[in-house]
Amino acid sequence: MTTTTVRRLRRTLIGLLALMVVVAVVLTVVVIGQGRRPLPQTSGTIEVPGLDGEVEVLRDERGVPHVYADTMGDLMRAQGYVQAQDRFFEMDLRRHITAGRLAELVGEPGVETDKVIRTMGWRRVAEQELAMLDPDTRRALGSFADGVNAWLDDKGSTSAMALEYTILGMSLPKYRVEDWTPVDSLAWLKAMAWDLRGDYTGELTRAALDGKVATSMIEDLYPKYPTDRHAPILSGKEWRPGAKGATPPSSSSLSAPERPATTPRVRSALTDTARAIESIPALLGKGQGVGSNSWVVSGERSTTGKPLLANDPHLGVSMPGIWYQMGLHCREVTDECPIDVSGYTFAGIPGVVIGHNQSIAWGFTNLGPDVTDFYLEEISDDRYLRDGHLEPLETHTETIKVAGGTDEEITVRSTGHGPILSDVVPAAAAAGQDVEVKGRATSSYAVSLAWTALTPSNTADAILGLNAATDFEQFRAAAKDFAVPSQNLVYADTEGNIGYQAPGQVPIRKGLGTNPPGWLPAPGWNSDYDWDGYVPFEDLPWALNPDDGYIVTANQQVTASGKPFLTTEWDYGYRSQRIGDLLTSEEKVSPKKMARIQLDTHNGLADTLVPALLEIEVDDFTRDGQDLLRAWDQSQHGEGDHNAAAAAYFNSVWRQIVEVTFNDDLPADLQAAGSSQYWMAIEGLLENPTSPWWDNRTTPGVIESRDEVLRQALVDARLELTRSMGKNPEGWDWGRLHGVTFAHQVLGGEGIPGPVRSLVNAGPYPVGGSSSTVNATSWDASEGFAVTAAPSMRMIVDLGDLDNSRWVNQTGNSGHPFSSHYDDQIDDWLEGRTFAWPASREAVVESTEDTLTLAPGTD
Repeated sequence: MTTTTVRRLRRTLIGLLALMVVVAVVLTVVVIGQGRRPLPQTSGTIEVPGLDGEVEVLRDERGVPHVYADTMGDLMRAQGYVQAQDRFFEMDLRRHITAGRLAELVGEPGVETDKVIRTMGWRRVAEQELAMLDPDTRRALGSFADGVNAWLDDKGSTSAMALEYTILGMSLPKYRVEDWTPVDSLAWLKAMAWDLRGDYTGELTRAALDGKVATSMIEDLYPKYPTDRHAPILSGKEWRPGAKGATPPSSSSLSAPERPATTPRVRSALTDTARAIESIPALLGKGQGVGSNSWVVSGERSTTGKPLLANDPHLGVSMPGIWYQMGLHCREVTDECPIDVSGYTFAGIPGVVIGHNQSIAWGFTNLGPDVTDFYLEEISDDRYLRDGHLEPLETHTETIKVAGGTDEEITVRSTGHGPILSDVVPAAAAAGQDVEVKGRATSSYAVSLAWTALTPSNTADAILGLNAATDFEQFRAAAKDFAVPSQNLVYADTEGNIGYQAPGQVPIRKGLGTNPPGWLPAPGWNSDYDWDGYVPFEDLPWALNPDDGYIVTANQQVTASGKPFLTTEWDYGYRSQRIGDLLTSEEKVSPKKMARIQLDTHNGLADTLVPALLEIEVDDFTRDGQDLLRAWDQSQHGEGDHNAAAAAYFNSVWRQIVEVTFNDDLPADLQAAGSSQYWMAIEGLLENPTSPWWDNRTTPGVIESRDEVLRQALVDARLELTRSMGKNPEGWDWGRLHGVTFAHQVLGGEGIPGPVRSLVNAGPYPVGGSSSTVNATSWDASEGFAVTAAPSMRMIVDLGDLDNSRWVNQTGNSGHPFSSHYDDQIDDWLEGRTFAWPASREAVVESTEDTLTLAPGTD
């Protein structure tokens, strides 16, 4: 190559490089410009049609709005406007998912989700609910929708609404935003109920194992709740069940229960149905890591002399975070305008879901009753068998519009139990052919789903009722309407009272032979297996001012008696018992101690498993890891010390134990997550060294015992961490394995260009904690160590001085990636810090950074 050629090539390359730089600069300017365009106006004045008077929107340094108005109509209209300012794309995404119209927004990838949700009919149920609601609730929903639509009219084009529309518009240019409606808000309640329903995977797993393994093995996998070691929410003194609806039958009247034989076809039909269900995106989170902590202590037990209440729901991790912080204040609280509330809500929902008003505070944890059942249905053409007679199926057609693709049409079929989910997956329908059922000739079956949330209810009334309640009686009256999802509600008030209420629609079942109710899929052709209504509200557990002065709810068993029957699948109480032990370790509890308890990372399984692991003889190389456990204090720090190294090794060992002990026997799509159920199962199996669970089916001809499995887990964990973090065990860190990534639901996943993902995602960040610890940063042992669910927010309410309360969100209050409030709470959340939570007008004004006036405008 000549010198001249080299010079020309150099000039060409320099020119190309300069052009690339110019293009990059232009693209950066365009992206930044488009990214900043949707940011909300937070000061000055905006005219909003429909307002009767001026509304103030005061925002603090983290963009949290407090809204002040003179009427409920103005307050709700302003809430809709302000939420749309910050989170409209999230609202739009949620309504597309809940309506079964995701494919209209994202194209072909949304079709499978739409099929399942259209089959269940979430939006159809929401439409029925609207007419059932209290007139005041309907007016609030209408005003909220008017506020959202006023914002949509102001913005005009989608590019002015959210950066996501600009990016999606490159491939789906024809998308247009529709007006918001009250049903859009109500349909979101179905997503809440879906993600927080009782865990249906237990029913599917037991059906898959039934006949494949010994009955005793299934009982080992689902041990009884240990009420002698882990206290239920209410003791026998605090709750005595009444007679009506409280006692489930110990066995069914059917002496020879019908149930599916465990042929490969049955297992395939049920697991294919499970795959259909799994196609629904997790809006609040899914799996056994979804739960919560909440507790309340009386004034006699607190350093303030008034009750303290804490709550930190454990939900999926996302960007933006699940919750939206705000205050809603009637300038003068009256019967016509009864709201003076502050807390956490969902974008798209009027009112505040969790928080406090001027008189009371409340928190939620998932109660998790069994509210879903699967039924095998014998179908002939367009009819299904019921008690010896053929009944007509309910059918209708749904058309799924696909952006950038061809519309798809599905026929939805339902029986008296509910929609036929096996229709959604063609493989499930094929798998239902030629199934054997005890006592019946071989036939073909479909799989239907019964679920409480498919019955219209008044849950929306409950949210606004809680916001306006000022004492325990009003609180319980509001809770009565909270049908789905069923929650543990804890309560405290400024008068010094504390309380608990379990609300919700909980099915009454007759049971399935000698099994607990809802234990296995049921024969749909026999009405003896149908639900017999719901447990009456007056028979659901509640308590006011218990003698011990505190109440802890962390998804554990509700009552010592187990009545009324709610479920067999509780969280097994490691978190709840740890909270109770910490609360009672000192005579008085301070707000700071409440905060420290929320961050506790003690591993309750280690009490039993570590001694067993230390008894195992291993080689010198493995012993270097094993020795970490000898000095471990059983905390699970994220990084930086001996305990973080020991936690890394312990959790790696635990993952190996789960894999070898359980997953070789479980279906591929129902693998063990390693949560508290498996903790309790292993505690029992440690007492049975030759249990069949210890034998690894992947090593034919070799029968493993307990000690061999534990030894191999110690060895494999040592090798795993050596490969990933180095040979020296003291250099290992739990946080390096156990990271949390906050990912955007549409733009944050695989297949999206890296620069876009880096713009909308945050992380990974190292964190401490683990599954089933108080600081519940859960992970799924079948998938890896990454966080799958975590405290979605943390709050501590001081009923002696509401302005002394503390809170923190998971990511930030804004849904706009270019907003400073998109991720401005992450660092504090990671470090366990909280912020002052102003509630009084004086405290809110003092914290205000921006003031926006919403003024009456013309249509």
